[in-house]
Amino acid sequence: MNFSRRQVLQGITALTAVAAAGKTSAFAAVSMNSSSADSLHWPQPLGSPVTESLRTVVENSRDVRTNYEKIVEIAGWMAYEELPMPNLAVPYGLEKTPDIAMDFVMVGNTIDTAFTDFKTHVKFQTDYAGAHLSDSEAMFACLKRAMDGGIPILDGKFLKKITRRNMEEIFAGNMEIPMLEEKMKLFREAGEVLAERYGGRYYNFIRSGPARLYDNGKGLVERLALEFPRYNDVSLYDGREVKFYKLTQLGFWQIYSGLGAAGGLRLEDPQKMTAFADYIVPVALRLMGITSYSPALEQSINTYQLIARDSRQEIEIRAHCLYATALLADEINKLRPPDQQVIIPQIDARLWTHYHTTPWPHHLTRTIMY
Repeated sequence: MNFSRRQVLQGITALTAVAAAGKTSAFAAVSMNSSSADSLHWPQPLGSPVTESLRTVVENSRDVRTNYEKIVEIAGWMAYEELPMPNLAVPYGLEKTPDIAMDFVMVGNTIDTAFTDFKTHVKFQTDYAGAHLSDSEAMFACLKRAMDGGIPILDGKFLKKITRRNMEEIFAGNMEIPMLEEKMKLFREAGEVLAERYGGRYYNFIRSGPARLYDNGKGLVERLALEFPRYNDVSLYDGREVKFYKLTQLGFWQIYSGLGAAGGLRLEDPQKMTAFADYIVPVALRLMGITSYSPALEQSINTYQLIARDSRQEIEIRAHCLYATALLADEINKLRPPDQQVIIPQIDARLWTHYHTTPWPHHLTRTIMY
């Protein structure tokens, strides 16, 4: 009997998932309370307000735990993988035109949220240029298809007036793209800001300030979160603000990794980026045994129950994602030579690319933040 590569990989993933479930559920049952502050391992400082805001969650988590010993074990072999900069961050050859590439990435980033139907659990899919694509890759394919058809999808003046019919035509696929109404509203809100302040273009926003993520309020991440409300990805946990900045950072990572060599965006502080706390990376960490969940949270995820935005469980899932990947990067760098050190988004890319098609269930949260 012949098996495709994807079938083999899915089989391996399923077996790994079963093994991980058995091990980490037992671990969770006996030690779900977070480590005390005295014994807590903490990642090297990044100079990022994101990691600096995580401690209260990690120290007080009820439903999620990070297994430091497992991180050390996995770093022992992952450190010897290539862990390259992603080479598909700016697709379709757009890196040849940096300004268009910046617009393309950031317009997609504006609506990069929820591609799985919350009721049927089917992922959004489409066909483009001879390829069958799903999830965010399908969304970007739809944007490129719109560009090919002459639709000014990168122009804020178009986005601020986009209609539901426009959305349905642009994002034609196997089903209506999830959260279509919310995505349309996000386009309109971002388009309004772009049209009023930046000539309708994200690249004008990017080039209008220092090439730093953080710069006393003038950095790219800081300005994006301030000027575009959809990027202010923060939550309150026990009365304290926790910053996640998933999409706030992701667009700049894609542009930096895809255009840096061509001089499109020479970030001065890329090492301050964290992982991008979404649906997929937490699944990868869970299946590898790096994180474990309480029985109640496992039950909610495995039965596809919605986990509310800004609930303790949702915040803990995302916070431990950022915490664990930062620790993993530290442990990997201990084993690599100085000229082969990695930054956290490279670890995020390694996990996302290997697990974004896994059939293992991820948590479901209706949110525009990821």
